[in-house]
Amino acid sequence: MPATQIGCSEDLLAELSTWVRMETPTTDAAAVNRLMDVAEGELTRAGAAITRIAGRDGYGDNLIARTPVAAKSGAEKPILVAGHLDTVWSHGTLDPMPYVVNGAKAHGPGIYDMKAGSFLAFHALRSILLQGIPTPRPIVLLLTPDEEVGSPTSRWLIEREAALAATVLIPEPAGAGGACVTARKGVGRFIMRVEGRGSHAGGAFEDGASAIIELSHQIIGLHRMVDIERGITLNAAPIWGGSRPNVIAPDAGCEIDLRVNSAADGEVMEQRLLGLTAKTPGCRVIVEGGMNRPPYTESAAIGSLYAHAQGIAQQVGLALPKQHRGGGSDGNFSAALGIPTLDGLGCPGAGAHASHEHILWGHLAQRAALMAGLLETL
Repeated sequence: MPATQIGCSEDLLAELSTWVRMETPTTDAAAVNRLMDVAEGELTRAGAAITRIAGRDGYGDNLIARTPVAAKSGAEKPILVAGHLDTVWSHGTLDPMPYVVNGAKAHGPGIYDMKAGSFLAFHALRSILLQGIPTPRPIVLLLTPDEEVGSPTSRWLIEREAALAATVLIPEPAGAGGACVTARKGVGRFIMRVEGRGSHAGGAFEDGASAIIELSHQIIGLHRMVDIERGITLNAAPIWGGSRPNVIAPDAGCEIDLRVNSAADGEVMEQRLLGLTAKTPGCRVIVEGGMNRPPYTESAAIGSLYAHAQGIAQQVGLALPKQHRGGGSDGNFSAALGIPTLDGLGCPGAGAHASHEHILWGHLAQRAALMAGLLETL
């Protein structure tokens, strides 16, 4: 059993609820930073060495908390735990979607994805520090502000810290049955813009070239690229175009989400998308973007890490199945560097990015104990 005393789920939920009641949309740096302030204050009081990196491009700060390094273990590579504090939810979401406990479920914007997981990592580190629990390796906790939009300002930091680490733990939400994650698809993000030729839809119909018609052809073409057996999926949303029913649309466009299982497929699909051309005379197609997150593939080292985590899970009374997940995370970055990465170590629940978002709060203490056990033994 882990030596760290974690506390009960009721107490963990009480503190987590204060995080959930602080709305932290990715697009509001000040709001995200207010929660960063809370985490920084608590970890500083617990004795962590803190580095805070100022945000840029409209995003919040990054926070790094490190355990003090004993002289004899100074050469040991650390364990990196990486979580994010931003959510997809805009300010005011707490009004129609308040934090509320309903039996086994605790609801609230961002509670499942992923304030519960980041809180568990924070709580495990704070408990280890306050209780003076020795760990084989130093621990680095990295809290980031922009994962929900692809980690544009934190990726470099995640990759820098991961490259120095022995192992990376990602407290993204657990899956069905409490499953952790040992592989994820790679993610590509693109924007398609169509330039047409506007004209009067009644008096000069033949003079126009509808960007909306061209976009429709392109979207059907995207759907034909889907290959479920190879794990290649594409989704066009949102879409836009035109202005009035009596105007042939001079412009239209969409965003494209691409998911792939392999880096090779990512390269091929990126080239196909960037090379798309118009099918409608008088129209022009421009595609911009690329692969945002590389695929995260289960390696032998990740398999060994998972087996180790299973042993700790059994000690704390948890089942810990594993799954390969289509959604990307910051674990994609570390796994692509060849660093053994275990993801999905947060709290079970459901409804990420949806109005029924919730966690099964009774699992909080066991999941915190699992995280502490990993930090004590890796």
